[in-house]
Amino acid sequence: MENYICKIATLEEMNIKWNYEIEHAKDDKNNWIIWKKENIEKYKKGDIIPYYGILDGEIICEATVNLNKGLFQNSEGLVDDKTVYLSAFRTIKKFQGKGYFSKLMKYMLNDLKSKGYTKVTLGVEPLEEKNKKIYEHFGFNEYLKSGTEKYPDGTIIKVEYYAKTI
Repeated sequence: MENYICKIATLEEMNIKWNYEIEHAKDDKNNWIIWKKENIEKYKKGDIIPYYGILDGEIICEATVNLNKGLFQNSEGLVDDKTVYLSAFRTIKKFQGKGYFSKLMKYMLNDLKSKGYTKVTLGVEPLEEKNKKIYEHFGFNEYLKSGTEKYPDGTIIKVEYYAKTI
């Protein structure tokens, strides 16, 4: 992992990563196009912090921190002055299971703690057992609530929300 770095993304890096996600979308690319536009706008306003893991110059994993409630679905109880909401956990398939995302998560949590945050929250679909186990491994064991989220194309998913003190 000597050529692997974790960092807060630049706008240029965000465009590269979102274009990759749009190009590789298996489902409706329109959702990804809308999410790209929304996230670029939030980044420019300072409402999110995108964290990227970069290996040999290639963006291989990411996570996004949402800083303000009201800017994402079901945000009540998930964000406040000391709490942020984590989302958009993605790792390119060939790099999964090799510790890269774990290193990014540790970097992100340390950075958030240094910024004065004391709690982080996230959401996971109840049927995503693999992801739930990963989040439990990272210490997201405090169940907060359940809800539904709606994609731009109208798809509705069930979500469980969990928290971790940092």
